[in-house]
Amino acid sequence: MLPRVSVIVPCLNEEKTIQLLLNALLNQTYPLNLLEVVIADGLSEDRTRDVICEFQTSHPELSINVIDNPKRHIPGGLNLAIQAAAGEYIVRLDAHSIPQPDYIARCIEAHQQGLAENVGGVWEIRPQNDTMIARAIASAAAHPLGVGDAKYRYSDNAEYVDTVPFGSFKKAYLTGMGAFDESLLTNEDYELNTRIRQNGGRIWLDPLIRTVYFARQNLGDLARQYWRYGFWKAEMIRRYPRTLRPRQALPPIFVAGLAALLLLGLVFRPALMLLELFSGIYLIVLLAVGIQIAIKKKDISMIVGVPLAIATMQLVWGAGFIVGMITRQNEKKPEKA
Repeated sequence: MLPRVSVIVPCLNEEKTIQLLLNALLNQTYPLNLLEVVIADGLSEDRTRDVICEFQTSHPELSINVIDNPKRHIPGGLNLAIQAAAGEYIVRLDAHSIPQPDYIARCIEAHQQGLAENVGGVWEIRPQNDTMIARAIASAAAHPLGVGDAKYRYSDNAEYVDTVPFGSFKKAYLTGMGAFDESLLTNEDYELNTRIRQNGGRIWLDPLIRTVYFARQNLGDLARQYWRYGFWKAEMIRRYPRTLRPRQALPPIFVAGLAALLLLGLVFRPALMLLELFSGIYLIVLLAVGIQIAIKKKDISMIVGVPLAIATMQLVWGAGFIVGMITRQNEKKPEKA
């Protein structure tokens, strides 16, 4: 017998993509009479609520419950949605994602087979707009140089991993784990998965469980996103120092090294020569990746766009991490979810 499932979605000002998500949920192979959608809206100031209401009117067969998230950040919204959820299982999604039709069915099947306490799949990163920068950002966000060993962005193997995007859980298990830590305003999913693993739980990645995820549209949005990632990753490392991996240490070390050489170069000329050397090597590596992607996608603009996107991701993440390590994140307030 199939269980009742609650899809929880935190959102804030997602008028451009929320209907794409709702359409995808309407078209799930999982029985709609066993499915509900709980949207925790962070008091959106655009037409997000109007779009949802119009969809509810047109498609009453899909149960949608919209609740307020006055905290206006993601972990707070997730926890409010979990409290309001009536399902035995929780499937988390975001308002700028589009799950494949069998997404929920495959998650529940894996749970019923007893494979793991958290089951998830892979992201298919796509541009939100058809511009050179948007396409380049999507390509960079799916390349190992841009995302390191985040297997959920490129893996073809079903396996146990450290984390998956979004995830699905038994509600009783998730609430028993304390749900999401609201003091960690980004990296809340990785922190939860760390607690799961520390308590003997398993996390299963199945590449057949797929969702489209829209990358940021421009370099400014990308920089703000990766600053936030780096800044809050520092707090994550404070709490769980053993979760720091060598590849995560490289961006802040590189940024700190460039800054040190620049300052030292003001009084010591050879330092500027080293700065030029390291910067030149870095640029050559980025251009090589850009050329590789340009050939693969037959898009010459990737030669410039991909290096810009990867450099933004790595350098801003590294700078955010450094600032995060020397400040107290729990005194910060998020601008928005």
